[in-house]
Amino acid sequence: MLSAFSDEQLRAAINLADAYEAWLPLARAEPGYADRLLWKTISGRQYLYRIRDRRGNGTSLGPRGPETERIYTEYQAAKSGLRDRVARLCPALDEAAAVYRALRLPMIDSYAGSLLRELDLRELLGPVVMTVGTTATAAYQLEAASTFDTPAHATRDIDLTWVAEQPPDGPVLWEALRTLDDTFVVNQERTFQARNRDAREIELLVGTERAGSVLAEPLHPIPLAEQDWLYRGQPLRRIVAGLDSRPAALVVPDPRWFALHKRWLSDKPGRDALKKPKDRHQAEMVWSAVCERMPHFPLNDAFRAGLPDELQPVFDQLTAAVHG
Repeated sequence: MLSAFSDEQLRAAINLADAYEAWLPLARAEPGYADRLLWKTISGRQYLYRIRDRRGNGTSLGPRGPETERIYTEYQAAKSGLRDRVARLCPALDEAAAVYRALRLPMIDSYAGSLLRELDLRELLGPVVMTVGTTATAAYQLEAASTFDTPAHATRDIDLTWVAEQPPDGPVLWEALRTLDDTFVVNQERTFQARNRDAREIELLVGTERAGSVLAEPLHPIPLAEQDWLYRGQPLRRIVAGLDSRPAALVVPDPRWFALHKRWLSDKPGRDALKKPKDRHQAEMVWSAVCERMPHFPLNDAFRAGLPDELQPVFDQLTAAVHG
């Protein structure tokens, strides 16, 4: 069942998205100003040093002169200006997230929000991975401007699908996970899964088309042909709040392909029997939302004709379930 957002909820969702997207480039820029510049006197002459850590380790940028004076002045001004802009934006972002949560808009698990923020700050969310599974349904609710009857925060597991076509420079996803929580280790019995000391689980999936670009990661997902379907269509990016009232971005597959994939999974031989009812319910909820509230994602004969043979009957099943 879909429940349309009120005007107040719509404004809150827009305000959160605007505030987050204004904050994001500034937050991404901050690490570039993490170092300190200072003058050191060596043998009676001053040198400009870039200090990397609290121990004072750093690199000389040269003796004091017009060029190093310019470097120092511009760096300090840029660093101060960036901090001022972040300080002005953060209260508005916090307020927007608090209003969003108070109006009971779709939310995600707080830990998932922390992970997704880290991935977004590193520019991995979208170019390298997308969110799938239950967490993704918050984005579809926002796209439909309607709430579903199943919360998106009702799971402790986080499912990601690998989307990068070319191999990144090193294990970028693993570095992000370990920055977030250095207790993450690879589950040696299920090497596509990372687990931390609190039994949080992050699963990485990949399609056959892009399996070659994930080889640098310590997580080793099994290439699945059905994951290739999630690369099709138009992905969505939506801003959501966590249960802790902190915002995060969701980048998720095209809702039509997500629903078709979920409905197909619900009949897949060998699929965990406990997951099948949830798969089917999520598929039907998202399909219904597309039918009723997303005319920009057409479900017409042309779309059906472009589906793989195995998904054409799934299209009919979902259409019958929603309209039957």
